[in-house]
Amino acid sequence: MKSILPQKGHLLIAEPSILGDASFTRSVILLTEHNANEGSIGFILNKPLNYTINDLIIDIDASFEIYNGGPVEQDNLYFIHTIPDIIPNSIEISNGIYWGGDFEVTKQLINEKKISKENIRFFLGYTGWSVNQLEDELEENTWIVTENSLKINLLSKSSTQFWKEKITEQGGEYVLFSNAPENPALN
Repeated sequence: MKSILPQKGHLLIAEPSILGDASFTRSVILLTEHNANEGSIGFILNKPLNYTINDLIIDIDASFEIYNGGPVEQDNLYFIHTIPDIIPNSIEISNGIYWGGDFEVTKQLINEKKISKENIRFFLGYTGWSVNQLEDELEENTWIVTENSLKINLLSKSSTQFWKEKITEQGGEYVLFSNAPENPALN
């Protein structure tokens, strides 16, 4: 199946041929920026870490999972959400999904239980590509580009089977790969 051209708001699905890369094996990435002059940025949606938001920011009274957003700047916390009406300075990605905003307001709203884990997702780090790097990886068949058919429901999607679901949607030989072990040497 031929993938579409990448653009902000699209998903990148790791090809089954990516093996042994802790960040990208079986990853699904939301592209939050794609610019021919500046490169691309995204967040891995399906790699939860063993931390909650309270583990990292003690004055937040919530146990929202933290995800590995990618290998770049893993000492920084980022977030995407679906509630720009209550988080000022949010930047729209697409399909009703937003990036960042006023973090102090966000902390307060979480503590007031006005934000749920279905509305927001936190990441340590991000995934980045320099100019033309993503296009080169697409030429090498590293990624499949798809539209975000889930739109705002993307954040409430379980991460455990997400790659398998998205790769199965591609049909053909991808259905076979969806059931293969993550590490073929363990088969």
